[in-house]
Amino acid sequence: MGKVRRKNWFTAMGVLFLVVGAIAIIRDLFIWGPEFTADFFTSQDITSEKISVGIFGIAGFLITLGLRGETYEE
Repeated sequence: MGKVRRKNWFTAMGVLFLVVGAIAIIRDLFIWGPEFTADFFTSQDITSEKISVGIFGIAGFLITLGLRGETYEE
């Protein structure tokens, strides 16, 4: 018939991580504004914005891992 790509959970988890990371940054933008949010990125402390950047990295890794998955003959 043709090549079929099986569903994988890596891509789904990657998208979920993207959404969670984006929610944290958007929340802080609405609460604190862009100036304070930028200060949170550049401060010495560990902040939710810096953790969100790490979450984006994990999400990119999971999506890449999921999209390079194997295709199967059917």
